[in-house]
Amino acid sequence: MLVETPEGEISPAVGASRGVTSRASALKASPKRNLGDVVFKYTTLVFAVVVLFLILLMAYEMYADSKPSILKFGWGFLTGTTWDPVQENYGALPFVFGTIVSSFLALLIALPLSLGIAVFLSEMAPSWLERPLSFLIELLAGIPSIVYGLWGIFVLVPWVRTSIEPLLSGHLGFLPIFRGAPYGFGMLAAGLILFVMILPIVASISRDVLKAVPQSQREASLAIGATKWESIRLILKDAKSGILGACLLGLGRAIGETMAVTMVIGNTPAISASLFDPGYTMASVIANEFTEATTSMHISALFEIALLLFLITIIVNMFARLLVWSATRRKL
Repeated sequence: MLVETPEGEISPAVGASRGVTSRASALKASPKRNLGDVVFKYTTLVFAVVVLFLILLMAYEMYADSKPSILKFGWGFLTGTTWDPVQENYGALPFVFGTIVSSFLALLIALPLSLGIAVFLSEMAPSWLERPLSFLIELLAGIPSIVYGLWGIFVLVPWVRTSIEPLLSGHLGFLPIFRGAPYGFGMLAAGLILFVMILPIVASISRDVLKAVPQSQREASLAIGATKWESIRLILKDAKSGILGACLLGLGRAIGETMAVTMVIGNTPAISASLFDPGYTMASVIANEFTEATTSMHISALFEIALLLFLITIIVNMFARLLVWSATRRKL
């Protein structure tokens, strides 16, 4: 019990408490700041602003270089189907079509496999198996696209031409998407090679999202009598926004992929309902024609395609990162 002495002295505990309070108040009221902290803060701020400045500069330069094409063709550039550098008549619809079809085909194939891999690694695999498998999956994401392209030319395309396309044509030929001659090079080959490339991205991010679900939720579902499968279903329901974000990140990678797709898609600016026919993507036409463009309008049209591809990629990745962040922050 704290008491005050007749001489006006107080106990040591009270004195120490008042001393701590007075020192904290003095530190809080002190206007002085460490110079190193200030320099570090504004240096990192400059780094962040530089990244934003570079993005805005890239967008401005692409818009400035594509302005002649924008002024001449307007919205017709997005709906035109003719790409004729000789007559200087440019329409980007075949490239937009090829980009969308090949990317969504890859995502359609990769989603169930990626989700199965993520569920196995996060919920069922023992620790001694999870780590090496996770490493191998993430290693696939680091393989250069030119390596995937060479593999596509010498392994994937012959396999598609001799096995996959005849099989699909023979059993599902009544569908327009599986009609036509088995070229090997075409939209189907592009979708398959993109599937292989985005599989590790979607799988690894989905695994991280599933691991971000609190362990208490798993324990609670099992405690009330849920089976392992029912518990996994509850976890998937809670992580669906993050899984959607992982899919969009994979879609962003597929949309912007260049070399591997260029080597197997056939590079024909046409719109066809068949997956067997050759196609073209926005990234592929830029890579193929930019060094050979001789007129200013041709270069401007390629810059307009680059600007469109840039905006689509930025929007898709921003939305995907937002979904992944909203899912993983729940664990914090």
